[in-house]
Amino acid sequence: MDRINKVQNDYVRPEDSSFSNRTNAIVTALFIVLSLIVFLPILLVFIVSFSSEQSVTAVGYSFFPEAFSLDAYRYLFRSGTYLTRAFFNSLFITASGTVLGLLLMCPMAYALSRKEFRYRRQLLVFLMIPMLFSGGLVSSYMVNTQILHLKNDYLSLILPGLCSTWYILILRNYFQTSVPNSLIEAAKLDGCRHLQIFGFVVLPVAKPVVMTVTVFQMFAYWNSWYPSLLYLDSNHTELYPLQYVLVNMERSIEAITKDAQYMSGMQSANPPAMTIRMAMVVIVILPVMVLFPFFRRFLKTGMTVGAVKG
Repeated sequence: MDRINKVQNDYVRPEDSSFSNRTNAIVTALFIVLSLIVFLPILLVFIVSFSSEQSVTAVGYSFFPEAFSLDAYRYLFRSGTYLTRAFFNSLFITASGTVLGLLLMCPMAYALSRKEFRYRRQLLVFLMIPMLFSGGLVSSYMVNTQILHLKNDYLSLILPGLCSTWYILILRNYFQTSVPNSLIEAAKLDGCRHLQIFGFVVLPVAKPVVMTVTVFQMFAYWNSWYPSLLYLDSNHTELYPLQYVLVNMERSIEAITKDAQYMSGMQSANPPAMTIRMAMVVIVILPVMVLFPFFRRFLKTGMTVGAVKG
């Protein structure tokens, strides 16, 4: 009997191994192609940002420019305090919005996940209404400017995007499915209150999903520029985030010339408009590319652990 099993295993395993190797090769090749499709535009942006303006004018955006140049980066590095202030504005807005958003969304999601919370159904419906039926741009603008008086300050760039119903639902589902009730009951028996349970029991267990929401919230604020268009006047350039400056520079060469009056040390009357756009994109995406590998593990865990209840 053992000899028969050995013969069967020897007969089956080569086919399984061959099939597995072919499948792995096909899947690997597919993901390599998809990775190249995603990576090549980023590589093109980097190459064009280091290309000369004459090369871009002659051959367009190319992976193999006729000449390389650092004119775009020299132009930006001689820009004085305008772009530096915009960069730190984006850092401040991103950090403040992310921290304040988590301080609001995490306790709210925890309350919605507890069955003993009496008004959790009403609160959930209240949160779902603006998610499904938006009041529109005009009404939100009037509420923010006329009632809340959010205009020409940092709060006008932070508060409108502070909470997201989608993120609250992600946190709530994770708290319900992946945080054992036995831990919460044990903490209650030890005399812990809900705030203590949330801070010392729930949050450490829910670290993956909290970090996942942190990344999403951080990227949303970092890439946001539309609130600046709505709530900042043109005479408050000291509040401009980096993304809004990038949008202004991308619109037209006239926008670049207009913004040059806020930049000190400019020698050239004709800045490298084509390559400077790509250099600005590099500056914007560089912090994201640096931080993303540190959050990748939390992203993978946070998006999959709460999917199946075990």
